[in-house]
Amino acid sequence: MGQPESREGEQKPLPPGQRLQRGWPVTHYGPVPKFKPDRWDFRVFGATADGEKHSWDHEEFTALPYETVVGDLHCVTKFSMLGAEWGGVLARTVLELAPPASDVTHVMVWAEYGFSSNLRLSDFEAPSTLFATHRAGELLTAEHGFPLRLVVPQLYAWKGPKWVRGVEYMTTDRRGFWEERGYHNLGDPWKEQRYSYQEEPGEGPEL
Repeated sequence: MGQPESREGEQKPLPPGQRLQRGWPVTHYGPVPKFKPDRWDFRVFGATADGEKHSWDHEEFTALPYETVVGDLHCVTKFSMLGAEWGGVLARTVLELAPPASDVTHVMVWAEYGFSSNLRLSDFEAPSTLFATHRAGELLTAEHGFPLRLVVPQLYAWKGPKWVRGVEYMTTDRRGFWEERGYHNLGDPWKEQRYSYQEEPGEGPEL
């Protein structure tokens, strides 16, 4: 977090315990879902400012403003891919189109098969947080999350799910899929926040 941008693969400081990865390994849990564009939608729900649910079909979502960001990908399995160029829809764009209520503090990002990951609103609205459709100008492959994956460069990669389908605005925090299974609630690679037993008071949801 706070490290200088670089071109893809260029060496720069790595978070503790990480190693530089050339190329992009495929890592995920469970099967690769089949994309059905006529059934796909992206939803925003929960504590929205207007109390309504918002949704876009695939054609509508891909018509939203396209932006690119350069950001690293740090996997909790200890590889790091540096300076990747990602293209897609900024999380900030979604927040502008479907604003959260004033008391929202966290979001839950939902993906296929009920997979989820929780984020602080401050991480979600960061300038480099992106719903990615492309990497290096090419469409994502299905194995890498097509049609949509979340990229949160300042956090470990599990915080950016593949095959995203929506966002839930929350006024209190709760753990997502991997967080319920022993991973750190915040996931900052520069602090090496890998596992829940490392959590300090205040870093996890109140019981």
